Amino acid sequence: MRLTPVIISIVAGAILLAQCDMPRKKKEEPSHPQRPAPPVWKKPAQKISYHAERAKEWSRKKKDSLTSAQQKIIMVANRVDMANLPGLDSLIIPNDLSGDIVYYLPFPLHLPSLDDVSKIIFFSYPVQAFAAYEYGNLVYAGPSNMGRKKDPTPTGLYFTNWKAEETTSTFNDEWILKWNFNIQNKAGIGWHQYALPGYPASHSCLRLLEDDARFLYKWADEWKLKGTDSIILKGTPVIVFGTYPFDGRKPWSNLVADSHILDISAGELEDLVKPHLQEILNAQEKRWSFVAKPK
Repeated sequence: MRLTPVIISIVAGAILLAQCDMPRKKKEEPSHPQRPAPPVWKKPAQKISYHAERAKEWSRKKKDSLTSAQQKIIMVANRVDMANLPGLDSLIIPNDLSGDIVYYLPFPLHLPSLDDVSKIIFFSYPVQAFAAYEYGNLVYAGPSNMGRKKDPTPTGLYFTNWKAEETTSTFNDEWILKWNFNIQNKAGIGWHQYALPGYPASHSCLRLLEDDARFLYKWADEWKLKGTDSIILKGTPVIVFGTYPFDGRKPWSNLVADSHILDISAGELEDLVKPHLQEILNAQEKRWSFVAKPK
């Protein structure tokens, strides 16, 4: 059968309409990681409150009657490790040890304006403690002993860079640092496991209990370099903030009189991030886009 011009026109139009109705291929988006569910924290059975006890006496009479989880709460409350605990003059003891660690530190459980920030860590100088957040939710917290008066830890925004399960201190090659993660490469500042005597005692680094240092070591992101000094990807943002009263009482000793005196509001932490938020989000997007590229 011979096709007339009219029939050819009708067929061509039908093909064109069919092509228009075909689903178009979506533009590829960066591969964003799936957001984890917020952690569910166990609240203490009673309202948080504290009393004071002599360290040596408490250690001798009561330490061994506690579980390891309860012992860690005592360490967290006093910013001290168990080896150094008996050497303190006094301790603050929570009257209820049934809750999770986060309830014995002053960080908020949620930061609404950071819902789009995949990871960030805060170190509070006056509180001598840290908190890690994922998409605005507190996922981990613990004590820290930061820089002493002579060698203070510089405050501000950092990004994690290189890490090592074990390395030596730049101040003394006899000091072995476990689970080390640097945040300031040239100055050699980072967090790691080391003795916590219960006050700022380091040469500007951020000392942690070993299980806390191990968690952050595995959780935070390492930088990526091209060659030896060109940064392709930044690591996890870290904000160190506040000042420590070196010539006054330990701030946490005031918790006996007021259990909320050290509380840090969500607004305070969000205000610290606000000037850096776009830089943090840009670095985060760049990392996601890099990871999503076919290798």
